[in-house]
Amino acid sequence: MPSLATKTGHALARILGITLEDPNEDATATVTRGESVLSIQTSDSFVEGAPATSEWLHDQMPTRQEVGEYAKSLFPFLSWIGHYNLQWFAGDVVAGITIGAIVVPQGMAYALLAKLEPQFGLYSSFMGVIIYWIFGTSKDISIGPVAVLSTVVGSVVEDVASSPDTKDIPPHVIASALSIIAGCIVLGIGLLRCGWIVDLISITSLSAFMTGSAITIASSQLPALMGLTGFSNRDPAYMVIINTLKHLPETKLDAAMGLTALFFLYLIRFTLTSAAERFPTHKRIIFFMNTMRTVFIILLYTMISWLVNMHRREHPLFRVLGTVPKGFRNAAVPELSSNVVSHFGSHLPATVIVMLVEHIAISKSFGRVNNYSIDPSQEMVAIGMTNILGPFLGAYPSTGSFSRTAIQSKAGVRTPAAGIVTGIVVLLATYLLTAVFFYIPSATLAAVIIHAVGDLITPPDTVYQFWRVSPIEVFVFFVGVFVSVFAQIEDGLYATVAISAAILIYRILKARGRFLGKVRVHSVLGDHIIGEDHNKVYGEYGTFDGAAEVSARNIFLPLDHGDGSNPEVELESPYPGIFIYRFSEGFNYPNANFSLDYLTDVIFSQTKRSSPESFERAGDRPWSNPGPGKSAKSRQDLEVDRRPTLRAIILDFSSVNNVDITSVQRLIDVRNQLDMYASPGVVDWHVACINNRWTKRALMAGGFGIPTKTDDGLHHRWRSIFSVAEIGGKDSAAALAEVAANERELQASQSRMSELDEEMGQSSDSEEGLPKPGDEKAEGAAKQKRRGAVVHGLNRPLFHVDLTSAVQSAIANVEAREEFRAASLSSSS
Repeated sequence: MPSLATKTGHALARILGITLEDPNEDATATVTRGESVLSIQTSDSFVEGAPATSEWLHDQMPTRQEVGEYAKSLFPFLSWIGHYNLQWFAGDVVAGITIGAIVVPQGMAYALLAKLEPQFGLYSSFMGVIIYWIFGTSKDISIGPVAVLSTVVGSVVEDVASSPDTKDIPPHVIASALSIIAGCIVLGIGLLRCGWIVDLISITSLSAFMTGSAITIASSQLPALMGLTGFSNRDPAYMVIINTLKHLPETKLDAAMGLTALFFLYLIRFTLTSAAERFPTHKRIIFFMNTMRTVFIILLYTMISWLVNMHRREHPLFRVLGTVPKGFRNAAVPELSSNVVSHFGSHLPATVIVMLVEHIAISKSFGRVNNYSIDPSQEMVAIGMTNILGPFLGAYPSTGSFSRTAIQSKAGVRTPAAGIVTGIVVLLATYLLTAVFFYIPSATLAAVIIHAVGDLITPPDTVYQFWRVSPIEVFVFFVGVFVSVFAQIEDGLYATVAISAAILIYRILKARGRFLGKVRVHSVLGDHIIGEDHNKVYGEYGTFDGAAEVSARNIFLPLDHGDGSNPEVELESPYPGIFIYRFSEGFNYPNANFSLDYLTDVIFSQTKRSSPESFERAGDRPWSNPGPGKSAKSRQDLEVDRRPTLRAIILDFSSVNNVDITSVQRLIDVRNQLDMYASPGVVDWHVACINNRWTKRALMAGGFGIPTKTDDGLHHRWRSIFSVAEIGGKDSAAALAEVAANERELQASQSRMSELDEEMGQSSDSEEGLPKPGDEKAEGAAKQKRRGAVVHGLNRPLFHVDLTSAVQSAIANVEAREEFRAASLSSSS
């Protein structure tokens, strides 16, 4: 009997004149072989029903369990705080003190960028680290004042203060109001779990934004560095540089304090970086010395300033920071005047974007490097809460800092609780060191800012990698940089986002199909024809009989039957540890993160690590992996994990027409992550059905198409196109994480084979049995013998014409490795 909802729907349809289709009409019309209507659903026939709207609505409603998980996810510290131990504490204390010593001078310098007094930088530094550890999901990120966001805040403060009806409002009131409004917007996005919104910002936009911001900020500090006045440093970067050159004859003694400080900062970094390579046994001590170069320079020049100006506080020889009030003098309930909010409304999009883009990009990058995942939506909750609560102590807008995050990661931070230690250091400085801050030269602070933002400039080698992957995005990059330099920072970001979106829409709108011609293909192992069973050989290619013509071919359907295929059809994995993944909506920067996160989640749930995790001490365990409970350990003693290890991944690119820098970089990040997961095993990435030569070129630029090899028995990271965690080269966080991973690997198994045989079985796409380029005699013999032609280039054996050849190649490679490993073990015994 129809339900009330069905009756109501039918009645409404009659009123509106809607003709409803009979769901059984198609079923009764499909009796084609004499079956009765009642028995039409048989083992060899299948009638697909259309999905109902009620099913979709039911899927959107959260269950009680999902509501509980959502509430728990708002406080991620609950998952690791119960496992906190002394070893974690030791690492957090070292990292926290290191960042605390750095953020104190940086915070005051960045406050000057925001057109605020220096103490507000201390307030922001304190509140950022104290609040973040409760809501954040990254152990590495250091939240607080940053150069780019401080520059945006400075523009807002100047614009609002220049208005006649708001000119009497103190700058810190404007900054606090901006922080609360922007924080509420970010918090709302995070609570709605819309963290995917940051995926709309491509890596090209991020890189151009960082480069343009660095140039703009560095140029804005030139007047303070040289002691020049008489023109605004808030003009576009090119105007500031021109005005600085015009006023060079007016240079004051400040230039001596600024230029020499900048020179010594780079000299110390170069000297200590070279020393670390020359004396690797003392690398960690040298790292901490290098990290403290900013603190050393500030202390040195403050002492010089004190000696010079101690008897002339009222008229110092050069500009000094001045009086910094002790404690939290501006702690109060923030003022939210509608008049102020209406004036900075046009700046809110730029503030929110800058607040999110830099933080999420940094936290994701360092999470990949250090083998853990962050939740972008929860990171937004952390940013929002920080910027909402911070103004109650006088803080202005804050977000994640690249330079401090890189230092904190390399300093050995273990959990987000390191922020508490940093907060204590800032608190002590706010109450005990304010008298010392008076003599800090302004030119030296300008040198510190220029030195800090210098690493944000994208190097030429990275731009060349952009060109190799996607030439048109190099144009987008330079547009973003030029607009930032000749206009405003936020204008450059808007320009790159708009152009990237336009390119994406253009590609979607103008995507054309291709007419196909028919060509008969055979699967070949070496020089022999094979069928469905890759071990069954029909004959040598070019001399086989008609038996090979009846060899079966495979088809591939989604395991969850999401395409509407018959759910009674039982599907199986092609081989234990081998996964086939088909992209459904292309593969570009908006969907790259979501698509690959789903890929890794399924792989982690259906496989086990190649080397089981074992930790001698509780503190050796990563902070984000508290490990199984006692009951789980007892079950593990009784049950053996029968899941396979990860062997190979096959990507079906049949729906992918174009890729971009962001999607290739995300693919490289996941490849590095899964290589570490499968170490010391080897994971091959096969790609089938590539439709575009430019797509193939981009994948080749990312290192795909060739087998994974570990010639020295160690794990090596695949080179990134662009990753903020790899800025710094050999001294980057990614490089140190690679070294640490290899050290753990060597300690875990001393008996591991040092290298694998480079000559493994390859399928039709391998170079085995094929003539080498330049061997004219062999090539001539091959041409006479064979009546066909190779479909794909031999220099990329892991690019395949279809899924069948990809699967056969993957299985052949895996079995060849296993046979070689077994033979090696038997010969060694």
